Amino acid sequence: MLVNLTDLMQPALKNGYAVPCFNVFGYEDALAVVNAAQARNAGVILAVNLDMTLFMPLDHIIGMLKPLAQSASVPVCLHLDHNYDIPTVIKAINAGFTSVMYDGSQLPIAENVAGVKQIVAHAKSKGVSVEAEVGSVPYATGRDHIKSELTDVREALMMLEQAKPDVLAVSVGNVHRLENTFVDIDFVRFNELQAALDVPLVIHGTSGVKTHDIQILAKGNVCKFNIGTCLRQRFGNTLRKTLNDNPHLFDRLTIMKTIVPQVSDEADKMIRLLGQ
Repeated sequence: MLVNLTDLMQPALKNGYAVPCFNVFGYEDALAVVNAAQARNAGVILAVNLDMTLFMPLDHIIGMLKPLAQSASVPVCLHLDHNYDIPTVIKAINAGFTSVMYDGSQLPIAENVAGVKQIVAHAKSKGVSVEAEVGSVPYATGRDHIKSELTDVREALMMLEQAKPDVLAVSVGNVHRLENTFVDIDFVRFNELQAALDVPLVIHGTSGVKTHDIQILAKGNVCKFNIGTCLRQRFGNTLRKTLNDNPHLFDRLTIMKTIVPQVSDEADKMIRLLGQ
């Protein structure tokens, strides 16, 4: 069933678990995630990142993912991940995404707040949830212009009071796209944020957060974890092994019948880790 982010976040906040938000790049990995969610009777978020929107038009993406979400036996949210352009975010809302993230984290806080406020005004009339980011979560690779800045409590409160997003992404030492190493979460800053803020919080860069730290965060106010790298690694490694083991194999559907269960297994691990 197709839902918005708030439909998933409020039960998670109340019951002390978190919902995984998986970046997907095609029908096969989206299907793998939904299969894993249905097997565990868990809610899930299918996220589309900036790279995917540059590769495929928004309405084509919705045409691919929306029927999958609608036919699922569990709640599925369609989420536009980090986007820095207000017209594009509004276009995504109009196209059928049920949740969007306007990322103004690289702007001065007043401009960030103003941008989110504009998105919220449009999204609410459509029943679409809005995610904002205060502070800035850096990237290990691919986004060198993105700064690293811990979330300031006063700026986070300013965002919530003036723009009223449904969820807030925070920077507490987490890093996007870490592949073979882990970060140390600043729990002092996180605890300050958790005590001051009354909305569900979001952690980006989950693949680089230690398992024990994920479990601590998920039992608190973090209700959404963005996950991308570990799924892409499982997809790519399985594809590579399948082709190496079968050098004459070329049929795409046969290849994907091997890959989809492996990606489902990776998604299942994250769903269980977050408490569903």
